[in-house]
Amino acid sequence: MAQDTHSENASAQSRVRVTHSRPQERYEAYLGDEYIGYLDYVDEIEQVVITHTVIADRFSGQGYGGQLVRHVLDDIAPTHKPIVPVCPFVAHFVEQNPSYASMVARISR
Repeated sequence: MAQDTHSENASAQSRVRVTHSRPQERYEAYLGDEYIGYLDYVDEIEQVVITHTVIADRFSGQGYGGQLVRHVLDDIAPTHKPIVPVCPFVAHFVEQNPSYASMVARISR
C-alpha cells in the first residue's frame, strides 16, 4: 500500500532533532545524525535577537528550516522575552505563522 506524500513529509520532518548550546547562543538541527543547519541568536536582558538561520543547500526547501525556527520559538516562549527577528527567514516564518506574532518585540520609532 502506498503512503501519501504528506505522511512521508511529516515523517521526514519529525526526525529533525534540535540541540541548544547556550554558551554559543546557537541551536543546531540534525536529521538523524547528520548536521543540517543552525540558528544563531543573542540573548539580551529584555529580549532575544535572532540573527541568522542557515540550512545546508541539500536540505533547503524541505521544511527543515521551519521546523528549526518553530522549535526555537517554542523554546523561547516560556521565558516571556520578546524576540527581534533580524534574520529574514525568521521574520518570514513569523509572518506566515501568526500564532507567533505576539512574541515579536514592539519597536517604537
